[in-house]
Parts: sequence; structure tokens; C-alpha cells
Amino acid sequence: MSEQDISKTPSVLSEEPGILVIGLGLIGGSLLAALRDAGYAGRCFGVDLNPNEVSLGQRMGLIDDGGPDLAAFLPYVSLIVLAVPVMAIAPVMAQLSQLRRHGQVVTDVGSTKSAIRDQIRSALGRVPNWLVLGHPIAGAEKSGVEAANPTLYQHHRVIVTPEVDTDPEALRRIESLWRTCGAHIERLTVERHDEVLARTSHLPHLLAFSLVNTLARQDDRLDIFRYAAGGFRDFTRIAGSDPVMWRDIYLANREAVLEALAEFEAGVSELRTAVAGGDSDAMLGIFSRASHARHYFDRLLSQKSYQVMETRNVMYRASAGGQVRGNIRVPGDKSMSHRSIMLGALAEGVTTVEGFLEGEDSLATLQAFREMGVAIEGPQAGRVVIHGVGLHGLKQPKGALYLGNSGTSMRLFAGLMAGQSFDVTLTGDDSLNRRPMGRVADPLRLMGAVIDTGEGGRPPLTIRGGQRLAGIDYDLPMASAQVKSCLLLAGMYATGATSVREPAPTRDHTERMLTAFGYPVTRHEDVAHIEGGGSLTGGFIDVPADISSAAFFLVAASITPGADLTLEHVGINPTRIGVINILREMGASIELLNERKVSGEPVADLRVRHAELHGIDIPADQVPLAIDEFPVLFIAAANARGTTRLRDALELRVKESDRIKAMADGLEVLGVVNTVVEDGIDIVGGRYQGGEVESLGDHRIAMAFAVAALRAEGDITIRDCANVATSFPNFPALAGDVGMQVEVVSEGA
Repeated sequence: MSEQDISKTPSVLSEEPGILVIGLGLIGGSLLAALRDAGYAGRCFGVDLNPNEVSLGQRMGLIDDGGPDLAAFLPYVSLIVLAVPVMAIAPVMAQLSQLRRHGQVVTDVGSTKSAIRDQIRSALGRVPNWLVLGHPIAGAEKSGVEAANPTLYQHHRVIVTPEVDTDPEALRRIESLWRTCGAHIERLTVERHDEVLARTSHLPHLLAFSLVNTLARQDDRLDIFRYAAGGFRDFTRIAGSDPVMWRDIYLANREAVLEALAEFEAGVSELRTAVAGGDSDAMLGIFSRASHARHYFDRLLSQKSYQVMETRNVMYRASAGGQVRGNIRVPGDKSMSHRSIMLGALAEGVTTVEGFLEGEDSLATLQAFREMGVAIEGPQAGRVVIHGVGLHGLKQPKGALYLGNSGTSMRLFAGLMAGQSFDVTLTGDDSLNRRPMGRVADPLRLMGAVIDTGEGGRPPLTIRGGQRLAGIDYDLPMASAQVKSCLLLAGMYATGATSVREPAPTRDHTERMLTAFGYPVTRHEDVAHIEGGGSLTGGFIDVPADISSAAFFLVAASITPGADLTLEHVGINPTRIGVINILREMGASIELLNERKVSGEPVADLRVRHAELHGIDIPADQVPLAIDEFPVLFIAAANARGTTRLRDALELRVKESDRIKAMADGLEVLGVVNTVVEDGIDIVGGRYQGGEVESLGDHRIAMAFAVAALRAEGDITIRDCANVATSFPNFPALAGDVGMQVEVVSEGA
């Protein structure tokens, strides 16, 4: 489903001379109230068989005129809304088909689209192309025009279900109508609409009616209701809705409701078994999945968080200038957060993780394991407790595993899932589904995995279970920690040994963490080696602050006069410190303080102060060690004397975006001279201006240009920044804490 862009459709205020609502209840009345509130000056008419509703609508100022006969008002309107009960739509449509004038457009508000479509086809022989079936996802327990609420549709979704031959102009006008009321528009097929609504609306109402009815028939019902707490009140509130309306809905959407009810009954049976058997892990798994899903629902409503990034248009306005001073701790290391969940879930026993990154990518990994039956507590203030199920204890998820924007999750999951007994599909957001996955799929196939990919070797990946994997010796064609990790994880499920040779060193978190979980990985020069058939043992993981996140502040302090910043508890794994090495070679002042080891990983506090940077030829051996940090390193280069040259960086072409091209385009907007080559870029440092740049949905590019504003001669506007939440959910706030000025706004604001 795809939400349409509100800003691109003209308002109904300027194009519809008259509107007729047939059925002056809560929904129709609220639509009229919203239009009036928005300044609609055209004539509004209402048709209702109840004269009291018509009179009340006129007294409330919702309609100019009304009555029981729709023919009396059709000559004066261009748009007609059917807000009558589902079972009454067909006869009204039959009458409209005879009386409708050229150019008039019709829509409805019914909650069961298949039944309505079938009725119309039966009455008219087809669905007219001037009819746009729709359904606002909004309501209240009160009914009648007296309950009309002008804000009922604001920030709520309206689903439209056009047919293949629906008139595009009719569709545009109906979507414009709802946008004028403040609603968000989504398009679904009729069948998909009914499936979704059966589960998210019809089933909850059915259960509420059933529970209240059951308790109301008890002998001690007065005490039951007297002592019922808020949870009972909240859950059963919807049982106060119109019984006749809901009877008609269940009759109209019977098959989809019965299917949803069967799924619910299976879930209740599973929970009953867990309670009866005292199975605490099973109960925790069910409750934690439900709790996370409920929080996710809250985020959906506020459009804040993961799995809704594609529907959010977030923009940064980074003010020119600022300072960088203080002591801060950036979020936990994303690479380690992913791996701690993966290995903890596959371990025997309980694993406790501290410092877990509560960003979109890591949460997607966590949720994927919940969907495969792993009981996980948290995250709570960075603490996660994982009740491992062992290497062979995962269960088949009900549907595809959604991995958000996380390329790490996609590639590492491919290795883990290749060894399972069940089929699974891996998918992600639009950005992730554009990234090539052949680099993991091809070597996994050499091990015996069966993997289907989308067009061009891209996600979704469908991995067939039950395959016998065999270890391989594999030479990586280019340095990639994700591909190496994928093959090592698959190697746990393979017979024999798996060896991966790297053309250059890459981050070794997987090897270190496997060893920490009791599964040894040996290393000889450039080859990592693992034997199949072992096991993992749960334990404690302390995730240090992510050096990739710290990199933005390392550069920010380095380029800002007077800066003095300390970054606390940062991971300084030797395979990750390319950014420090490169900045130091450019002249940066970076001190490593209080060096220590935490959960097998080296950690330090980093003190960085302003220094005059100079351009360098970036050493080839440092490129793999700083592959994620180059967007912000390009900003350092733009502030250095002379030219900085990068080569041997083809990997940057296949990250979340083509980072070389995307950064070059943005630097050019700011007036930074640069020359792109196939495997790198030359950047000439100097003064630069402000401007508007595109991040292309790449979180690291968005944050890099926010840092650039510290030395720009004007403000920098950065578009498409929602995915910053994948790795650094509190970046704007933390930037503000040290003296930067990064404002988060919705695009178009």
C-alpha cells in the first residue's frame, strides 16, 4: 500500500460547486463538518429518511437544504457521498445510475468493500467508472448527525479501492475531498481491504461484544462490572457501538471475519496450553510480541517509527555555524546490537544485552526473532534479555520477515536462514529492496542453499528450508564484513569447515562475538575459519557506543573553531578505527582516554578538539576500516586545505545509496569542487555556501550534511531524512546538546 502525497492534489474547496451526503449519521455529518471547518463555501445537501436528522443538520449549519428525496438535490451537486448502511447501498446506486448527470462523481464510506461491490454488480451489471469505493478509518461510539465531529478524519487514513477502469479524474476528486478533511489516503484492492479490516476492526469489535455479553449473563455481573478496572473499560468500550450496523458488517464480511476468528482461536489455544503447562518462556514470547506490536501500533498512529519510514517525509534544516563542546555518549554500536540479538536468540540459555541500540534497524532484527518464536524482554533503556532457543529452535514465521532498512540484517539473516528447516522470505523497505544481494546469495548457493531473489538479484529473498549445507573455501571478491559474516553464520549449520578469505581486513564483530558465545572462530592471516555442528551458550554482552555514530561528532569537532568534545565509551575495534586513523592523518586532534576491554571489545573515551585539516591521499588499507564513515569524511575533506583523494572504494556504490555520487551531488550544490571517478572521488577543500541537498533516504548522508552546516556560509536543508532513525534515533537532539542547530520538520512545512 502506498500513501499518496497530500501536497500534490488540489483541494476540493476550489473545484466542487455542491456536495450531497446521503445518510446524515456520524460519518456523513462529520464529513460535512470537516468541509465547513476547512472553509468549503459550496452548497451542501443532505438526504435522510429521518426528518429530525435533516432538521438538526440544518440547525448545525452542516447542510443548506435536505430531505428524503435525492432527486431533488442532484441538479445542484457534482459530488455525492453514500453514507448509508452497507445493505442499503445497492438500491441507492440503482437510483443514482438512472438520475446521475454527466461529470458527477460518487463515493461511499462502507467498511466492507467486497459485499458492496457485489451488490452494485448485481444491481447494475458492473461497477461504474464514476464510482470510487472508499472507507474512512475513523469513528466513535456515538451515532447520528448530532455527534458530527469536524476533526474526526484529521491524521486518520481513508482507504480507497478503485477498480482497474475507475476514471482517474473521479479518483483524484475523491482523494481531494478526504485530504480537505485532513485525512491521509491509501489505495488497496477490495480483497486486501476486507482482509485487513476483518482483523483490525471487525474482529476486535466481535470479541468486545462477546466478552461483555458473556459477563453480562453472569449471576454476579453487578460486582464484575463494579470492580472492573481501566483495562476492561478500554477493551470493551467499542461494544457500545451500533448493534445493527455491526450485524450488517458481519453478514457482509462473513468469510474474512471467520478466517480472522479462526486465527484468533488458534492463538488463544496456544496461550491456554502455555498457561496450563506453566510454560513461562512461551507466555513471555507471546506477551513480548504482543507488547512490541502494540507499541508499533502507537508509532504507526503518530507516524514516528519503524516500518513507516516510507510514509514519512522528514527534512532537516541545519543552521549555519554553531559550536561543538561537552561530553556525550552516542547510541550503541549497530553492528554489535544486531549480532547480540542474533546469537543470543540461537544460544542455549539466557543472554542479557546492555547498551542495545534502539534504532529502527536493530528493532527490526529484534522483532524478526520474536516472530520466529524467541522470547525477548525489552528493550528498556538499552537493556534486552533474550531467552535463547538454540541453533535449531527457531519456528517458521507467519509471513515474510520485514527487516526495515537494514542491509546488515538482510545479509546476515540470509546466512542464518539458509540452515533452517523451514522456508522464509526476507524483505525490507523500498531502499533495502533496491540493494543487490547476489554477493551473499551466490556463495550460499555454493554451500547448497536454495535462494530465490527478486529482479536483478534484489530482495525479497526467499530461502528454502531443509537443505543440507556443506562448508566451502571462499575468496571474497571485495572486502565486506557482511558477506563474511553471512558465510560464517551459515557455516555453523554446514557439514565440515567454512573458510572465508578477505582481500583486506574488515570489521570482526561476528568472529569476536561468536567466540564470546562459546563458538570458536579461528583466524590465520587473511582467512576466517569455522567448523559446523557447534553450539552457542548465552551470556552477557555490553555494547559500546558506535564509532560510526561517533564519527559525525569527530568531524564536527575537528572542523569547528574552539571545539572541545569528549565522546564516552566508544568501541575502538581495530577493524573499525579507519575514521580515526584517516582524520589523524589529515591533522585532527583525537586522544584515546581510559582504554579498556568490555565483552571482548576494546573501548575508550575519545577527546577531539578543533584542528586545521589538510587534504591527503586516503591510504587504501584504511578504506575497508572506514567504509561506513566516508560520507562525513567527505565533509572533513571539504573543510581541509588542498585536495583529498579516495580510491578503491567501489563498495560505496552499493550501500544504502551510491554514496559517492550522492555526496558529490550534494557537495556540488554547496559549491565544493569535486571530481568523481569510478572507485572514488577527489574533493578540494575551501569555503562553501548553504543550499538544499538530497540524502536519497540514506541516513549517513543526511547526518553528514548536517555536520557540514557548522562551516557553511548559509543554512543547509537536507531532504528525505526519515531513515536517520535506522542508526541514530536521537541525532538531532544530541547534536543540539553540543551546540549544533538541526531542526526536524515535515517536508512541505
